[in-house]
Amino acid sequence: MGALQSSPGRPEYSDLAEKTGFSFEQIGVLHKRFKQLSHNEETLRRDNFNEIDDLAFNPIRAQIIEAFFDRRNFHQNGEGKVQEIGFEEFVVVMSHFRPPSAHMTEEQRGKTRREKLRFLFNMHDTDNDGTITLEEYRHVVEELLSRSGTLEKETAKCIADAAMLEVASISVGHMEPDEFYEGITFEHFLKLLDGFEIESRMTIRFLNMDTTTLCK
Repeated sequence: MGALQSSPGRPEYSDLAEKTGFSFEQIGVLHKRFKQLSHNEETLRRDNFNEIDDLAFNPIRAQIIEAFFDRRNFHQNGEGKVQEIGFEEFVVVMSHFRPPSAHMTEEQRGKTRREKLRFLFNMHDTDNDGTITLEEYRHVVEELLSRSGTLEKETAKCIADAAMLEVASISVGHMEPDEFYEGITFEHFLKLLDGFEIESRMTIRFLNMDTTTLCK
């Protein structure tokens, strides 16, 4: 795994900073959190995340933890799961929760949005078959709406239910009787969430660190 031996903030970490958008100072903060979470070991395992109180009541806690061990999220075009991760993988996965910088171009913002949606899609495509179910899509919509801060949880749930039913009526309604509905593909997922502002909602908080502050 990509455990980094030297102190973050030095020139040898420029590749990691370029890959994730984090500054050397931010990487230094993440390194401290990584060492705290790993108990000063060079790698993290799933049971380390079980110690995070802030994740205990998160409705998608299991998906968040698994995302850190999913090779699809390491920017290396990999597949499958790993049993432990080093600091480099930890930072790369954390970058998906980082709000976009105010200095980004429209092209960079579009790329960042697509990467965030791919990450979100991967979290729910647990068997890596390239599709998610209607129920999983409903969970995505509910989670995004709940994080807006303007809707009650029950209201978000009702809207998510309606969104799921709408997709079902459009997708399944146009199928032939002998066709089998295989689920929502990533490209379809992109279109369905076209109107959602996700950049500021895909954040997590643990170890007294809020990812909304990790922005240049």
